[in-house]
Amino acid sequence: MTETRLRTWTHAFGYGLACVFIFMLAMQNLRYGFYELFYLAAGMAVLTFAGAVYTVICRRHQLSAPGHLIILAGLNSGLLAALLSMDAPGISHWAMPLVVLNLLILPLRQGLALSLLLLVPMSVVLLLGRASAEALTIISGLFLLMAVASLYIWHYDHMAQSAEDLAITDPVTGAHNARFLDETLQKEISRAIATGHCLSVINLRIDYADDISDLHGRDQAQVLLRNMTEHLFGVIRAGDTLYTLKDAEFFLILPFTPEEGVRVIAERIRRTIAEHQWPVVGRVTVSLGCTTRGSGDTRTDTLRKRAHQAMEEASRRGANSVWFSPGETITT
Repeated sequence: MTETRLRTWTHAFGYGLACVFIFMLAMQNLRYGFYELFYLAAGMAVLTFAGAVYTVICRRHQLSAPGHLIILAGLNSGLLAALLSMDAPGISHWAMPLVVLNLLILPLRQGLALSLLLLVPMSVVLLLGRASAEALTIISGLFLLMAVASLYIWHYDHMAQSAEDLAITDPVTGAHNARFLDETLQKEISRAIATGHCLSVINLRIDYADDISDLHGRDQAQVLLRNMTEHLFGVIRAGDTLYTLKDAEFFLILPFTPEEGVRVIAERIRRTIAEHQWPVVGRVTVSLGCTTRGSGDTRTDTLRKRAHQAMEEASRRGANSVWFSPGETITT
């Protein structure tokens, strides 16, 4: 299940449950003749139902739907206005489902801010209008509920971010993996087409990687990959991105880089790696294939294939070498 779909179901369930709860509350107040509370609860039920409908309508854009803030601000404002204008002892308890709904629907910071805008004035009203012990009990319960719900939401967001990072990060090197490469490269291709700027890529492979693994062991080969990743991060420019592929291969995306630029960068990478003294394994060389986006390159596979073929050509011509494979000239 995608993050958007999960949030759609969560938002719809939260609004739906709140709508049912508030509607039952409205019916109970109507039964006992508390008409002001009935009208308040009925209005809040309509707003929560509108939130559920809005969730369904914007189901493809749940991560950036601004209407939730408007709906929840209306719910919070209505309850706060009722608390200031009505003399109803139990109305302060209605804030509990609203606080949970704020934190469940909105991003954590927005949910906390909206909840505080509700609870702080409510606390002042309770302290002025109730006995101190009763007011402090209610206020403590509301703030404790907000703290627990916030902690839960923060924990969920942290776990979701960790899972996302694991999904796009190579566990050995810490660089992005091939799964994230295609997504980013397609975005860069689309941006290059839209802006007319150059886009270049580099595919590089450690020479004799299998021999290094056989001679020094798999653990030392992985240490070399980690050290190589750190070295490449130090060589590439801000804005360039690095990815780890299988078989001791790396891939670099270089936005706004023409043919002359990628040739210079590839040569600098080759030279600095060859001159570096690596722990345990000593001297290491790499073969690099590079290319620049041509007019026919609208998909990731064409750029990746041409860069890989250029790397294979560099390897055939001897270790520690760079080969550039041109694409079709972009006409402007």
